[in-house]
Amino acid sequence: MTGVQTCALPICKEVRITDTTLRDAHQSRWATRMSTEDILPIVAKIDNAGYYSVEMWGGATFDVCLRFLYEDPWERIRLLKKAFKKTPMQMLLRGQNVVGYKNYPDDVLEAFVVKAAENGIDIFRIFDALNDVRNLEKAIHFVKREGQHAQGNICYTRSPVHDMKHYIKCVRQQVDLGIDSLCIKDMAGILTPYFAFDLVEKIKGEFPDLIVQLHCHSSSGMATAAYLKAIEAGVDIIDCASAPLALYTSQPPVENLMAIIDETNHPIN
Repeated sequence: MTGVQTCALPICKEVRITDTTLRDAHQSRWATRMSTEDILPIVAKIDNAGYYSVEMWGGATFDVCLRFLYEDPWERIRLLKKAFKKTPMQMLLRGQNVVGYKNYPDDVLEAFVVKAAENGIDIFRIFDALNDVRNLEKAIHFVKREGQHAQGNICYTRSPVHDMKHYIKCVRQQVDLGIDSLCIKDMAGILTPYFAFDLVEKIKGEFPDLIVQLHCHSSSGMATAAYLKAIEAGVDIIDCASAPLALYTSQPPVENLMAIIDETNHPIN
């Protein structure tokens, strides 16, 4: 994607975009009901857009393929891998829960990661809803062993426990496990713009070489503002969706963010 090529201000940081249209966006807006046949005709255009990555698997896609679409979820990876010539493919892995709704033993997790990597997943976003790093440890290890990108994660919420100290501790533990990047995951859409700024700034201050990505849902209407403040604080990547599947419980629209960022001193890649 082309953006501003010059920088009038002292700091000019490149911003990259992950497209969530084929996974989280249609999971949030359409209950994950897009079939592989629905997806394939648009892949070439998405591939040529210049995204950092495309999230196209994981989360609820696996069980929906089996229970409602009567498809082979593994075949979806293989077909999309053939179609995406330029853009890395990304999945959401629920740590020890894999893509299910309970904890699975290590050998199941290991076999799943091996096969996902073998079939074409390049980036594994690994999270635990309670920020229990013990449920991330094995997944990170297996992904790294397979030579793929292991993205750690902190899930944002509000409580007396979930303060800045808690989040930085979780990041530090995952950095020690060897993560390649970190995602701040705001599933409820309650991340306020100024806390987003503070969180990104503090993570970047302590871990300056760590790639930080922000993933917000638009449920409260604050996501776009949170993205903008996070960009000002130095976030590397933001998650967006194509406009027809954006906003509400989905991510902010890429079209809007492109227009906003294009008027800043941050080039878009």
